[in-house]
Amino acid sequence: MSLLPDLKSAGVMGINSRNGDYIMRYNPRRLFPLVDDKLISKELAIQNGLPVPELYGVIRMLHDIRKFEQLVAGKEDFVLKPVHGSGGNGIMVIGSRSRDRYRTTTGRILTRDEIAHHMENTLGGQFSLGGQPDQVLIEYRVKFDPVFDHVSYLGVPDIRIIVFKGVPVMSMIRLPTRSSDGKANLHMGGVGAGIDMRIGITTNAVVGTSPVHEHPDTGSPVVGLKIPHWEAMLDIAARCYEITGLGYLGVDLVLDATLGPLILEMNARPGLNIQIANAAGLLPRLHFLECLELDGLSVPERIALGKEATNRDPREVTRMAVA
Repeated sequence: MSLLPDLKSAGVMGINSRNGDYIMRYNPRRLFPLVDDKLISKELAIQNGLPVPELYGVIRMLHDIRKFEQLVAGKEDFVLKPVHGSGGNGIMVIGSRSRDRYRTTTGRILTRDEIAHHMENTLGGQFSLGGQPDQVLIEYRVKFDPVFDHVSYLGVPDIRIIVFKGVPVMSMIRLPTRSSDGKANLHMGGVGAGIDMRIGITTNAVVGTSPVHEHPDTGSPVVGLKIPHWEAMLDIAARCYEITGLGYLGVDLVLDATLGPLILEMNARPGLNIQIANAAGLLPRLHFLECLELDGLSVPERIALGKEATNRDPREVTRMAVA
């Protein structure tokens, strides 16, 4: 029996609706570089007073690789990241170093030459969108908040918040697992846990499409997890609308043990798995907001509306869309 009627009645957004009704309608293509280019995104956030991991340097061309040692001088740990990468591809996280040997957070030992080779591949476009020539960001390695120790394998959990016309409408936390190789990547086997927008507590969790209540590696509960600094995260996500102009936006944040919430990246084409993690559809919340005048509202007012949108009955979708 087809699941389509159930999904439709639950207000679940499909990829065609996402692309046609929201991305094409609310995200002018000329603004995509503001979020597709991680260096531009970082500079934009800094200019507007939003928190991001510190940038140590940029490798723009092959001959810049010789500056690598100078850029990481005195840094025990750091991250190498493609400017135009996606899905976590090409990110190398160095957790410690000893002279010319570097240890990744997964325990792999690399030489200086191996790191140089990785940067050469990145510059050549191996990890970038469309295989285009790329650049390498060298930045601060986030030390995740100890509150997540028991629900994370090696890597750093991140929080995805969907923002519609400046209103945070749905969120989840992505938790690294052994299967995901320590990355907060749902497609690789990470845990996705939906977050109650009103109180910042996880309410539902999945691996793939299978419901789970415990982290597969640690056995600790992943439902009922309180997200620290929740209101600050909502505030940051809502402000990303002003700095990008994108009406349908995914904002990814991490929680550093000492620095608090930091913007990891922004996405003009956020995926739809967030609905599975929340066991709820996006459409009831979006249709509710589309019926309102949102221009001119303050950030606190938009956050309040996002919390109110959580209560939308999926049965309202058809009525509101027709109206």
